[in-house]
Amino acid sequence: METLMRNFFLYLSKNRTMNQAARKWGLQFGAQRFVAGESIADAIATIRRLNDQGLLATVDHLGEFVSSKEEATESTDYALKTLDAIADAGVKSQLSVKLTQLGLDIDYGFCLDNMRKIVDRAKNVGNFVRIDMEDYARLEMTLSILKDLLKDYDNVGTVIQAYLYRSENDVQDLDAWDVNLRLVKGAYKESPKVAFPDKKDVDENFKKLIRLHLENGNYTAVATHDDRIIDFTRQLAEEKRIPRDRFEFQMLYGIRPQYQQELAREGYRMRVYVPYGKDWYGYFMRRLAERPANVGFVLKGMLRRS
Repeated sequence: METLMRNFFLYLSKNRTMNQAARKWGLQFGAQRFVAGESIADAIATIRRLNDQGLLATVDHLGEFVSSKEEATESTDYALKTLDAIADAGVKSQLSVKLTQLGLDIDYGFCLDNMRKIVDRAKNVGNFVRIDMEDYARLEMTLSILKDLLKDYDNVGTVIQAYLYRSENDVQDLDAWDVNLRLVKGAYKESPKVAFPDKKDVDENFKKLIRLHLENGNYTAVATHDDRIIDFTRQLAEEKRIPRDRFEFQMLYGIRPQYQQELAREGYRMRVYVPYGKDWYGYFMRRLAERPANVGFVLKGMLRRS
C-alpha cells in the first residue's frame, strides 16, 4: 500500500495541470508545513528564525516545468536576488538550485552561463551554491556542468544519490576535485537497471558513500532523517577522529524540527533545506511520496478551509 501511495504522489508531482492549479491555490492544504512561503522576504524571515535556534540553512526558490529561455532567465534572476537578500540580511544560508529550472532541458551552454552568473555572484558575496541532483536522465549533464564550474570556482558542489549503482564511482571521481557533496538516499522513481530496488541495499550504499567521502578528506553533508544513518555518521566521525567542521547533517524544513535543534545543541552543524516560492506543488507532492503519513496534514488543512 505504501509503495502504491508513493508512486501515486510521484505521478502527481509531474502533472502540469495540477501544478498550474496549485499556483492559484497559494500555500494551502498543509503545504506551508514544508514550504517557507512564497516570497524572498518569507524565506529570509524563516532562515533568521532557524539561525536563532542554532541552525544553518540552504534556501531554494522552487520551480517546475521550465520550458523557455525567458522562464529560465527569470529563475536565474531569482537566484541572484536571493543571494543578495541573504547577504543584505546577514543570515547564515547557502543557495540550492536545480539545473532544469535554469534551462538544462533547453540548451546546455545557456544553462552553464546561467550557473556561472549565480556561482560568480555567490563568490562575490562569500556564499556557496549547491546544485541539486535530479533524475537519472539528467545526471551526466549535471556532473559535466559541475566540473566545468569547478575549473574556475571552489564555492559550488552537488548531490549524490545513494540509490544509484554508479554513485560510488561518482564519489571517487569527484573526490579528485575536493568537492563539497551532499549525500542523500534519493527521491526519484528510477528503473532497477540503474538503482537499487531494495531499501536495505540503498542504506548500505549510503553508509559506504559517507565513509568514502569523509575518509577521503572532503566536506560531507549527510542529508537524512534516518536515525541509523545519523548514528552511523556520528560513530564513524568519532572512530576516525574526523573534526566536526568537516561534515554536517541536513534535513528538510518542517520535518523533525526538535531533533534538528537537538543535534545543533550537541555541537553538530545542522543545516535545514528551506524551499520557497509560488511553484511549490511538485516539491510538496514529493514530500508526500516520501512519507504518506504527511497526507494527514493535507487533510487537516482541507478541513480547516471547508
